[in-house]
Amino acid sequence: MNIEFWKYQGNGNDFVVVDERNEDHYFSAEQIMNLCDRHFGIGADGMMIVKESDRADFEMQYYNADGKLSSMCGNGGRCIAMFAYLMKIAPKEMSFVAFDGVHKAIIEEELIEGNAYTVSLQMANVVGVEKSEKFYFLNTGSPHYVEFVKNLAEMDVHKEGRITRFSERFSPEGTNVNFVEIKGDRLLVRTYERGVEDETLSCGTGVTASAIAAFMETGKKDFQIQTTGGAFKVQFKQNTEGFSNICLVAPAKLVFSGVIEV
Repeated sequence: MNIEFWKYQGNGNDFVVVDERNEDHYFSAEQIMNLCDRHFGIGADGMMIVKESDRADFEMQYYNADGKLSSMCGNGGRCIAMFAYLMKIAPKEMSFVAFDGVHKAIIEEELIEGNAYTVSLQMANVVGVEKSEKFYFLNTGSPHYVEFVKNLAEMDVHKEGRITRFSERFSPEGTNVNFVEIKGDRLLVRTYERGVEDETLSCGTGVTASAIAAFMETGKKDFQIQTTGGAFKVQFKQNTEGFSNICLVAPAKLVFSGVIEV
């Protein structure tokens, strides 16, 4: 079958988007893997399918590059919000259903006419942050391990992240792994993503987890967050149960669109 697709990226985290509101195609894990393959397919960290919803403007189904249905993706959520706005599926202020519930998103500043916007995404509340001597562990829609390090630029994130991701401590589901360096008011973040099984240029739920962990580590909120793929802002409020009013803000961009045989 031939399908129409759109490719988006949010600070280097890239996705294939397919609009299935009026269709009912079945995509196997192998087909999704092939679409995400960077040599033989479109190339992406994951695939998102837009579905109808009776609870919000639309539903987002997210699959990692390994073809498996996955948990929340922050950069994906921002990209699919921009897609929904451009396709007139939703207004500038919208809501959509994802793996971890209903999210609100706002299309903010237009960066490149009709092609890139700053998108603000409300994330799920965080409850029950685990703190140990070496790391923080929390769920920001997806599970995240956060470790503060020195000389982040010199780290082998793929090697070290893979060890933690597949460790007995986080089995059987595994975890995403973030290595974070604090440099004054800057927070440098690199992430190994499960499902992609490699370091990605950025991870939305990862920088959210890193910002909250950095606050718990230092008491500071207003870090300038920098990943290999670009800069983020993360806003949140602390409450008696954890953290709420969490907002992830960064650019999203349409890369290209087309039709491909699946």
